[in-house]
Amino acid sequence: MRCIFAKYYINNLIILVFTILTSSHAFFKTKQGYSLQSYLKNHKTPLKMLFNLKIGFRKSHCLRFTAALLILIMASLKGKAQTGNDTAKTAAAATPAAPSSPLSMPGMDGPLSINPQPLKLDAGIAGHSVYVSGAVSTMVQVQNNVAPGDQSFQSDLSNGQVFIQKIDGVIQYFIEIGAYSLPDLGLPYTRAGVATPLYFGVVPQGYLKIAPTANFSIEAGKLPTLIGAEYTFSFENMNIERGILWNEENAVNRGVQANFKAGPVAFAISWNDGFYSNQYTWAWGSVTYTINGSNTLAFIGGGNTKETRDSSAVTPMVLNNEQIYNLIYTHTMGPWTIEPYLQYTSVPQNPVIKTTENASTFGAALFVNYSAHTYANGATVNLPVRLEYLSSTGNAADGAPNLLYGPGSNAWSITFTPTYQYKSFFIRAELSYVQAANMTSGLGLGPTGTNNSQARFLLETGLLF
Repeated sequence: MRCIFAKYYINNLIILVFTILTSSHAFFKTKQGYSLQSYLKNHKTPLKMLFNLKIGFRKSHCLRFTAALLILIMASLKGKAQTGNDTAKTAAAATPAAPSSPLSMPGMDGPLSINPQPLKLDAGIAGHSVYVSGAVSTMVQVQNNVAPGDQSFQSDLSNGQVFIQKIDGVIQYFIEIGAYSLPDLGLPYTRAGVATPLYFGVVPQGYLKIAPTANFSIEAGKLPTLIGAEYTFSFENMNIERGILWNEENAVNRGVQANFKAGPVAFAISWNDGFYSNQYTWAWGSVTYTINGSNTLAFIGGGNTKETRDSSAVTPMVLNNEQIYNLIYTHTMGPWTIEPYLQYTSVPQNPVIKTTENASTFGAALFVNYSAHTYANGATVNLPVRLEYLSSTGNAADGAPNLLYGPGSNAWSITFTPTYQYKSFFIRAELSYVQAANMTSGLGLGPTGTNNSQARFLLETGLLF
């Protein structure tokens, strides 16, 4: 099941959004409450028309399921305020403070926040509640020194995902469904219609969780990585693009993970397939110490326990044989969030992967966010900045692998992403710059791999519902 985007997907996306809005608008006005099944049975809705129209997508269960969930979710956002005169009469009651979201997934690094009141369905296993939330966003990107196959100007869907999860009881689960792109500093952009089937498919993350106690759990499935300070998808992070240190890390791995918490210390260990190699030879481990409400310190490490030759778009053979370590500190103080982190990776000499010299990288990054303003209506303005430096060792003449822009190269970057969010809606702009040095000719930036810098401007807007 794949959602395949047509060439002029933007027009098609507009049609899809219009279809969803008109369906939900009529649904809000019904006196049948939240019974979507009853509504669809008794009304001719654009949703029914959607399933019979060719709007640039191939008919697929993925699209139908996603569209239906989007309508249901949008109904939940407005329906409570528009369910008839009887409900309206009770609106004069005092409005409580906005609650924090009960959900822990997807992971959010800020400043964007997920819906604090996600759709809750009492239809889970043994009658337990199931939560449905999601992210829909589009982006525009302008850049110089364009790599072959990339474009100086382009627009695309950056996220079109629905999250279904059960968060209580012994048996829990998380399922992520949809399309995505992974904009990334210093690398060519891959469009969502290509990235989704090429990378992790239309279900990029999904796992079963067994939690016999509040302090111990086991997860199995397609898991988010433990490594690094940035998450996989753009809406989860301070910045639209992932950074140059993230380029050395994996994003999603299939495997098993055990979690244990003892007071202020949380432990996690995982056996998995590393860079999505389908070879279960990787081991992860992490320790996170919550010093107090304002300070946390985390150490994460792992690597491949064997030599593997697997290679794909998400399984770079050299990186899939590395060892990687992170030290991450997070401090919050009033409107400030400050997060420095260090990263070390090592790839050993290995004839299996055709390297005859050891190579390594050392990186340092600093994430800073300043919460500049909060309006009376709850809207927020944030000013996140990311600074990075990454260096690599080795010599091409001696057979060292390329871990950056050629063996022995280094690079630094700066990214600034002013962000506005009002309830579920957000919009943010981004300026980024990458500067490389000691490059190997042909492995750098630009159309011939000989440019040593790249600047980009991005704009991303969407809904976190």
